[in-house]
Amino acid sequence: MANQKNTSKRHAPKLKIKAGDQVVVIAGEYKDLEDVRTVETVFPTENRAIVSGVNVRKKHRKATQDAAGSIDEILTPIHISNLMVVDPKSNEPTRVGRKEVDGKLVRYSKKSGEIIK
Repeated sequence: MANQKNTSKRHAPKLKIKAGDQVVVIAGEYKDLEDVRTVETVFPTENRAIVSGVNVRKKHRKATQDAAGSIDEILTPIHISNLMVVDPKSNEPTRVGRKEVDGKLVRYSKKSGEIIK
């Protein structure tokens, strides 16, 4: 029994980045500590997020009878580890922690202690 693998699907992890957060890309092609961007979508099971203006790819669409062909720019996900949340007080990258306030877990900035909404 001890050698059997758990084949059930793993649950989505609790991430420190949510949709709508202001973030900075800290690694990869789009690394720029001055550029603050917005998270559009988060995929918790994949540990990835779509960030505005980051990881833009071109998608070639073939012409059909109904529509002409085109080259569209689409946003593709970037790994969560390459992002850092921006501190609401100082507008600098910060790590995120969790603490209980009024019986609810809230995210807060480790740099300033400010609660992140």
